[in-house]
Parts: sequence; C-alpha cells; structure tokens
Amino acid sequence: MNSMSNPVPDRLLGDRRRVVVEHVRPSVDGGEFPAKATRGLPLRVSARAFADGHDPLLAWVWHWPGAKPLAPDAPPPGMAEVPMEAEPQDMFGAWIKPRRLGAWSFAVVGILDVWGGFARDLTIRFEAGVDVELDLADGAALAAARAELPAISKSDRRALTALAAKLGAPTPPEARVQLATREATMGLMRRTADLSHATIAGPYQLWVEREIAGYSAWYEMFPRSEGAVPPRSGTFKLARRRLPAIAAMGFSVLYLPPIHPIGVTHRKGPNNVTESSPGDPGSPWAIGSSAGGHTAVDPGLGTIDDFDEFVAAAQAIGLEVALDYALQCSPDHPWVAEHPEWFRHRSDGSIRYAENPPKQYQDIYPLDFDSGDAAGLWLALRDVMRFWIGHGVRIFRVDNPHTKAFPFWEWLIAEIRRESPDVVMLAEAFVRPAVMQRLAKIGFSQSYTYFTWRNTVWELSQYLTELSQTEVVDWFRPNFWVNTPDILHATLQQGGPPAFRLRAVLAAITCPSWGMYSGYELSESAAVREGSEEYLDSEKYQLRPRDWSSPASLAPFITRLNEIRNGHRDAIAQMSTLRLHHMTDDSMLCVSRSTPDKEDVIILVVNLDPHHPREASTWLDLGALGLAADRPFEVHDELGGETYTWHGAVNYVRLDPVWLPAHVLQVRQQR
Repeated sequence: MNSMSNPVPDRLLGDRRRVVVEHVRPSVDGGEFPAKATRGLPLRVSARAFADGHDPLLAWVWHWPGAKPLAPDAPPPGMAEVPMEAEPQDMFGAWIKPRRLGAWSFAVVGILDVWGGFARDLTIRFEAGVDVELDLADGAALAAARAELPAISKSDRRALTALAAKLGAPTPPEARVQLATREATMGLMRRTADLSHATIAGPYQLWVEREIAGYSAWYEMFPRSEGAVPPRSGTFKLARRRLPAIAAMGFSVLYLPPIHPIGVTHRKGPNNVTESSPGDPGSPWAIGSSAGGHTAVDPGLGTIDDFDEFVAAAQAIGLEVALDYALQCSPDHPWVAEHPEWFRHRSDGSIRYAENPPKQYQDIYPLDFDSGDAAGLWLALRDVMRFWIGHGVRIFRVDNPHTKAFPFWEWLIAEIRRESPDVVMLAEAFVRPAVMQRLAKIGFSQSYTYFTWRNTVWELSQYLTELSQTEVVDWFRPNFWVNTPDILHATLQQGGPPAFRLRAVLAAITCPSWGMYSGYELSESAAVREGSEEYLDSEKYQLRPRDWSSPASLAPFITRLNEIRNGHRDAIAQMSTLRLHHMTDDSMLCVSRSTPDKEDVIILVVNLDPHHPREASTWLDLGALGLAADRPFEVHDELGGETYTWHGAVNYVRLDPVWLPAHVLQVRQQR
C-alpha cells in the first residue's frame, strides 16, 4: 500500500511527548475535589513517569497559588518549581510547601533527560576504553543547541556556549569527560532542558488550610460544669478560671458543646431518663427555647458579651475556641413555630423526633434537608455559622454531618471558604467508611476516626497503615479522640490509669491531631451499666463539677505528651512518613514518626496491656529511620528520661504500664 494514500494525521505528528505521567498524587477522585494541604507543612507529591527507550527522565512539580490554569505562553504568578527525585518502580516524588491559604494548584512535568543519558553513556564508553571524540562532539552540539533556546537566561546562555567550546576543544578526553559529567554541568543542563515536548500532568487542585487544621490538640469542656453548684449552672465568667490549666497542658483547641438555650419540652434527666426534674439542665444538643435558637447563648451561661470575653481570654493564652455546629432543634426552638416546613412531619401532622432505633430522642427534632423550602433552610444554617464567625470563632466541630445532605455540605463549605478561608471544620461522623471518606473529600478539615475501637496491635497496625500509606492520606485528616461524652470504651472502663496513659500516648504520638474530653485526666471510668459505652452520670444530662487538684490527676503526664508533640511537630504532623515496625510480643506496638528528610526521627514503643509488664525485641526497619545497619545509635526516652545505645534492628524493651506504658525515643546521631 502506498503510504502517501494514508498520511499520518498532523495531530499525531504534532504530539512529540514521549513521557507518560500517571498516578499523580495527591488527587481526590480524579480531581473532582481538591486534595488537602496545610500552610507551613510539607506536602508529598508523587507520580509514575516512564517513556520508551532507555533514556533517564527529569521530572518537576510546578505549584502556584490559586486555581488558575497553566497558560501556554507564561507561568502563573508566584509559580515555584521543585525537582522530583527518582524512586523505584518508575516513581518520582517531591515535597512542596504551599505558602498561602485557600486554593492552590500543582502540575507534574516530565521530559526525557537527554543530557543525563548522554553523560551516562559517555562515562561507560570512556571507562571501557572506547574512543569518545565523536561523543564529545555530540555533547558540544547538544550544549550549543541548548544555548539557542529562547527561554534561556543570559548567564546560562554564556555557560552553555562556554561548555560547547570546551567539549570541542583539543584537550585530553579525560578532562572533557569530567567536565561533561560533573554536578555543575548536570545541574546546568537540567535547568535549561527543552520543555517544548514535555508532558505536563495537571493542574491538580489543593485546598490549603492553616496549621491548626493539620496539627492540633483538642480539649472538650462543658462550661456549665465549671464553677457549678448544682442546680446552679456554671457560667462563662466562672469557666474562664479553667482556661490557664487547659492551656498549660498544651492544648491548642478548646471545644465547647452547644452553648445555646436548651428546650424544656421532653427535656432529658440524669442518665438520659425521659423524665426530668426541676433544676435538671437538659442536653445541650436539644437546641432552642423561648430564649432563642442557634444564634443565642443559654442564659445560664451568661450573655453574648460574656462569650466574647471568654473567647478573647482563651486566645490571649494560645487557645482557640471551637463551637459545636449541631443542626437540630428542640421542640421549643423558634424555627419550629416560624418554619414548620423545615421539619419532617408524620401522617398525623406531628413533627418527627430523632431516633436511632431502639434509642429515641424526643427532645430533638431533625431538620429536613429535602424540605420544600430547602433554600431558605440552607441560607439560615449558613447564617448561623456566619454569626459565630463574627464572634471570633474559626473552628467548628460538626455534629453528625453524615445525617445531613452531602450537597448541603458542599455548598456550605464553599460559601464559608469564599468569605473565611481560615475556618476549620471537624466532622463527627462515626459511620461507614465510605460516608466518612466522602465527608472528608467534600471539604471537612478533620475527621473523627475509629481509633477508640482500635485497641490490639493488629487493629492499630492495620488502621495506621490505612491512614498513612494509602491514598486516604490525600484527603482524610484523622483526629484521634481518646474519649468523648458519648464514648467510654471498655479498655478505659477496665484498665485503670495505665489504660488512660497508654491510650493518650497512642493518640498524641501516632496522629497529627488528637483530642480528649474533660475528666479523662481524672481517669473517669464508671459506665452507666455493664456493656455500655455511656458514662454513669453523663455530663450530657447533668452538671459535673470536678476537683481538678486531685493528686492522681494525669495532667502532668498529658502536659509532657503535648510538650513532646510540639518538640517534634514536623515529624508528628507528617502522617505519610509514619511506619510500623515489628515487635516480638503481640501486645507491644512500635511506630516511628519522622520528618521527610529524616532529620528528626522518633520511635514509639507502647505496651498495650494495661495490666501486666511486657518485654520484647524490636525489629526496626532501619532504612525507614535513615539509619545504617552497621553502626550503633542512641535513643533518648522523652517520657522516662533515659538514654539507651541501640545496635541494629533488634533491641530489647521492657515496659511496666503501672510506671510507664511507653517509650517515646528520639533517635540521636549515629556514633
């Protein structure tokens, strides 16, 4: 067949991109949603890149502020370029550090490393005794052609011209081979590579949040219990006295359950009984009364001015106040009378109360996100968040977001981000993995997790691997809570203070963000009944003033944990560098945390048995720690204070939970 009768289409001749770039990360559902990034913290970008033939490749990450596309004639304003390192299996990786809140973009660029292939082959031929004069002439021609590219700087053009002249000069070949392959020359040729046929994958979108979204320590407190003399409630003014102690323990976020007026109709009594007595405060999640709804403060706590002063006092000592954003109403909420269409009605005309059969919550009316006036409802809920943002709140813990419509959250998060990109939202969704993951993808900054129910070595190893070594790390920021007002796990009920210490160590060291509900430091462990995770005399339904001066308090231990975290912030904040290491006892867990450059490495060894001492040997992955196998190294225990000399992967450890349930070992320079 005459080839001219079937010419090659121009569109194919015009595409000279020989490099394939695929599996770019971070990416969420093929770019449907932006991946997560944190201002000031490194972000891992990786891709698989390969081409036909045997030439090596060059790859870069281009990243820039905003969601602007790549223009063919000019880079976006503020664009930075970071070289990617070649890794096994055709993978390339780099760490970038976005500098500005809000939308951010990146692309992966791949091209054949023509000079790298030339230098490799030149070295092989010269060392084999082959005449390389023609090769050096080819190199001179490459350098001269590179100098003619239009985008080359004047200084690089001069350097390329000089290189071409020297490679073609009649000097000994050994000197010219050394010139062609030295690092300065390789760097010159990398930065002046011809990108006219480069493969550019992207741009991919990121959403950059402030540091507290990616690294935080949360403390939950009911302000009505602080300074309370039942049945008289505590107030914001009294609760301010507690702030210095919380800040001194090293927490960065103070989370308050709903602070709004509480309904009277069907108010719950102590331990969730359906009948209340005069003086019972009711559940804060039964929001709304004649005193107001979601933009009002419960009169027992004080006024909105008192709240503002509380927020200012917390901020003055380094605490950010987070508010509960609970989208539900008591039967007495003003919206019930003003907007009955915002609620679901039964066939008899009554409004349906909340249920989780067989549990019934007669004091709560869920909102109907399929309401005929959904637009009015959505706007009202947006304005609730706006109201509290106007009173200095930039962090919200969102109650049960999985029971509200996904489209609502996508819309609300976009609305709030447009006005206040510094707002952080924590999703409280103990629900199926797919639903929990979807909430993270559509924009929740952090997520509660299954940590409470992961207690064995196998459970924790599987879960930590999922959260750190799979694509989940691109969009899911875990927050490990050791307890909540709803969750008192059997491990804490039965393990005594050692269990409280070991669970706190696990949460604080293995996760960038962790949280605890007040009373944890007092080892409160009484359940309402056997087999239940509910607290006896739950603070959800009654006032719980506490004696914080107890000599048995774990506050000093918790303070030390947060000090260790802050001393190793860049290592603990980086979830993707977490690695599991083997222990010879199945009740002991070993985890390492490190910065990307391995300049800071810590090793956590925990005895998960709160009742018995355990001893075992480590089997460390020394490569993951940046350690050589043939040299001893020191590890300093930042919990216990001792320093040990370890040798290789196998090292002996013994931990007695009564005294110390864990080692947090800082790896010091090898001897």
